[in-house]
Amino acid sequence: MLAISLLVLFHEGGHFFFSKLFKVRVEKFYLFFDPWFHLFEFKPKKSDTTYGVGWLPLGGYCKIAGMIDESFDTDQMTKPAEDWEFRSKPAWQRLFIMIGGVLVNLILALILYAMILFYWGDVYIPVKNMDLGMKFNTEAKSYGFKDGDILLGTENGEFKDMSGDLFREMSQAKEVYVMRDGKQETINLPGDLNLLNMIQNKPAFAMPFIPNRIDSVMKDSPAAKIGAQKGDKVIAICGKSVDSWNEINLELSKLADVMESAETHEDSMKVRTTSIVLAKANGVRDTSKITLSPELQLGLFYPSIKGLYKPIKVEYSFLESIPAGASYGMHVLGGYINDMQYVFTSEGAKSLGGFGAIGSLFPPVWDWMMFWKMTAFLSIILAFMNILPIPALDGGHVLFLLYEIITRRKPSETFMIRAEYVGIAILMLLMIVANMNDILRWLGYM
Repeated sequence: MLAISLLVLFHEGGHFFFSKLFKVRVEKFYLFFDPWFHLFEFKPKKSDTTYGVGWLPLGGYCKIAGMIDESFDTDQMTKPAEDWEFRSKPAWQRLFIMIGGVLVNLILALILYAMILFYWGDVYIPVKNMDLGMKFNTEAKSYGFKDGDILLGTENGEFKDMSGDLFREMSQAKEVYVMRDGKQETINLPGDLNLLNMIQNKPAFAMPFIPNRIDSVMKDSPAAKIGAQKGDKVIAICGKSVDSWNEINLELSKLADVMESAETHEDSMKVRTTSIVLAKANGVRDTSKITLSPELQLGLFYPSIKGLYKPIKVEYSFLESIPAGASYGMHVLGGYINDMQYVFTSEGAKSLGGFGAIGSLFPPVWDWMMFWKMTAFLSIILAFMNILPIPALDGGHVLFLLYEIITRRKPSETFMIRAEYVGIAILMLLMIVANMNDILRWLGYM
């Protein structure tokens, strides 16, 4: 809520700034929407603007005089145009007013990324240093990858870290270079792999190999009750031999799929009751029956990636952080635009998320670096989504203004009102679909 509130204030502040710059009256400036009533409102003396906080946290708005927007205040449009109204200004000034919010969101994101690099630096684990290699799924192995391969890069450059960028680069690559048994090998790829499938498949296309060693045991957990201890290794579960936590988690996810069809308590208990084989630190093998938690958890913790490999830190001076932050922000924007192609597929539509998905981007405990990093990312998303040429969004108004500049003809007010209604309907539909996806995921149907 804090991140969204900041972004809404800055976005609407961009419209507000250019409106004031070109002497256009702003009638209302609101954080959140205020249908029927508001939480707070005040109007400074000698000011034309009423400031307030609404009760519906779906965004905010800057009501600009003489403009057809989501308020659908058409009464003012029937009166003669005043000098201080939006409609009285030249098209180029109206264009700046409309792109003001997007511009501020983009600049804010670049500044945040720069300050993150300046204050915290860039901390990451190079993929080439992950000497235990990767675990690959069946699709990856069909192209020639083998478990234990260390990913190095593609014909377009070296991989940096284990992030979405790595999958995106592999999806577009014709060649991927790996280190195998001390020698560099080349894997040929088609260059058009489905990025969404690479990430969402279970297991994913490639994930860091996590050894099957137990790092710690949760007190009173199912694993604690059978005597599991730190340093033990899980070498079999559910009747399957495993050599890594990648495989252990895969077997547990299969149980989760079976659990969805359980209709009675007896059915669920059959799913929860399984076998596990531990290799104890003294070399003894211990085979036990274990009853998993209702969430199908063992109560075991495995080594973290940061525990297996030492991160490196690249530090930036204040002046160095500015171009580095701008470059990073534009890279994030480019990746987001590239990934938009998947929204128009059935799987992509299912991956849409609303407020629940946004909330899940943030860590479960407070972390200032992650807060600002996610706020910067959301600022880029807000900028891009708002510049889309959809009526009711800034991009829709920009599209009509560009039409006016090119043809020297204004769209009629009737057309603009109807376009606004269409745009609102599209946005409401998208919002319903995105938040319904969140609910279905929460209920376990997606």
